Amino acid sequence: MLEGEHPWAEALRRMPDGTVKQINPYSGTSVWTVPGRGDRPLPSSLPSAEPIDTSQEGRYCAFCEHRYFDTPPEKSRLVNDPDGRHLLRALPADRLEDSVAEFRRIPNLFEIVGYDYWRLNYGFGPGREARDHHDSYLASDRGRAHVDQMARVRALAGGLTEPQWQALPAHDRTERAMSFFAGTHDVIVARRHYIEGAATTDQLAASGTLTPEEHEAYLSFTVDALRSLYEANRYARYVAVFQNWLRPAGASFDHLHKQLVAVDERSVRTEQELRRLRDNVNLYNEFAVDYAARQNLVVAENEHAVAFAGFGHRYPSVEIYSKSEFARPWEQPTQDVRGFSDLVLACHAATGSHVPSNEEWHYQPPDVDLPMPWRVVLKWRVSTLAGFEGGTKIYLNTIDPWHVRDRVVSQLFTLRELGRIPPSVRIATECACRPNSLLYNPILRSGRTEG
Repeated sequence: MLEGEHPWAEALRRMPDGTVKQINPYSGTSVWTVPGRGDRPLPSSLPSAEPIDTSQEGRYCAFCEHRYFDTPPEKSRLVNDPDGRHLLRALPADRLEDSVAEFRRIPNLFEIVGYDYWRLNYGFGPGREARDHHDSYLASDRGRAHVDQMARVRALAGGLTEPQWQALPAHDRTERAMSFFAGTHDVIVARRHYIEGAATTDQLAASGTLTPEEHEAYLSFTVDALRSLYEANRYARYVAVFQNWLRPAGASFDHLHKQLVAVDERSVRTEQELRRLRDNVNLYNEFAVDYAARQNLVVAENEHAVAFAGFGHRYPSVEIYSKSEFARPWEQPTQDVRGFSDLVLACHAATGSHVPSNEEWHYQPPDVDLPMPWRVVLKWRVSTLAGFEGGTKIYLNTIDPWHVRDRVVSQLFTLRELGRIPPSVRIATECACRPNSLLYNPILRSGRTEG
């Protein structure tokens, strides 16, 4: 690069043969897209279209609504009754079947970062809320049996034999049981396994099949869990939020759910961004959203968010940035969250439920005061990393950003005609993108120039 040249002048570069070279503006990840692959139909990863066995309704997998006792004790649920949607927290076992949960927050049976990690490394213990939930849940015979069964399943999967499990002393079982109430790896599970009126097993209920109201409830319920995890564990420096849709994207069940995992350090990606952000507080406007607008990659926008075809990712991606002046999801007002949700929903619907995908959340951690807007990266898991990528750290992406844009924009127009996305969503050329006006930047507005 020549001295004085713009550092991201070649974030997207098309070679004479048609190869597109991409550089991620935050991580520096190098991605190539070779010509001739972008127009191919995306393969479906949905189950084969077999008739649904209606005798199993509500019991298709462990996340379904008639199998509440096949998952660990829930921490909260969102119900929809004649009075509207409202949260129910820490229900006792005897009341789990009294209502139908639109969304449930449950502990992950097989934690990535387990309760023992925090207990043994930091001396972490359950807070009052977790302990009260534990005590009240185990106060009933049904609650004790449920917790014991879940602990047994986890122990046997971890290598214990049945005789070893039966021989465990009472205090050991008690400690294992507490992980279901004070652990910090949670799952947000949606009610439906299939869409309403589905006849075949390929008609799964995905993010893009939800109504705008349902998706906003799903997103807001996840934000509530995110806030709660930070409040419950003072040692958590970051809570990763993500969604794996379909098995090629890492899902254990073909049932809509998100996950939240607390960790004791900021992510590598966050640290990389912070280093760049300290040098340029306008990083996200200048090197991502504004750059995407100049490259005609914006796919949709509304008052509260903007979405564009991502670049520099290992997989074809769509990025959705919140415009809110509040960088942390749990601090945003309802209208900001709803507007952001509408755009995330539109991008999921345009992607299609047949495409395996990861939804990754990025936001300002509690111990950071630099402006880091809440954003979601929706990655299409339509290729498999192989030896070339591992050896060169150059990732081959099958679809370039402009083909991603064309696919998404075409679908968005169709979806709007069908009434599937909110009319407030402006598509492609309808967007009024202006440099440095897309994202709110409180530091620039206050006149500060350093973090």
